Amino acid sequence: MNFTKQDILDCDRIKRLNIINSISGIKPGNLIGSISDKGTTNLAIISSVVHLSSNPPLIGFIMRPRGEVKRDTYNNIRENHLFTINHIPTSHIEQAHYTSAKFDTEISEFDRCGFTPEYIEGFKAPFVKESKIKMGLKLVEEIPIPSSKTTMIIGEIQQLVLPDNAMNETGYINLEQAGTAGIAGLNSYYKLQFLDSFPYARVEDVPTF
Repeated sequence: MNFTKQDILDCDRIKRLNIINSISGIKPGNLIGSISDKGTTNLAIISSVVHLSSNPPLIGFIMRPRGEVKRDTYNNIRENHLFTINHIPTSHIEQAHYTSAKFDTEISEFDRCGFTPEYIEGFKAPFVKESKIKMGLKLVEEIPIPSSKTTMIIGEIQQLVLPDNAMNETGYINLEQAGTAGIAGLNSYYKLQFLDSFPYARVEDVPTF
């Protein structure tokens, strides 16, 4: 099967969405937690979280175009400059999926989708109690992407929470053991399975294949 650009553009909207959203492979499944100045919590599923830097510890994610529909997550982050990123547990993929529904601003996805807000003293944005790996971040930068009318939101990690047994002495985090889910496309979810680990790649150490 071979698709040209025109073949892709000629697909109906839903098929085109599914193709392009799936073709990049399995992505991290996360829930973005935020809160408004009025105290209303918000939870949104995101599959575009990416590491940007370890010093300072920066994480980014893509916010879809704001002009098409309301973006409570974006508005809350702009108001408080704080948000959380919470790994989706494999036990809660259905609840996480439905946080993408267009609820009214005054309705909290935490309440409607069966998640529990959890707070760390001194950090206003809510974490997801059911998530085993979670980060609290401070907004440091927004980068507009004109070609897609999206925005990259960049946050600096202020809090990092994970189980004691999920990380080894070198800092490696076992996502399979933490029960983290992955996402492919718009609505397909996967368990993660650890396969192997390799040393830092140096030219002189590359095996003969």
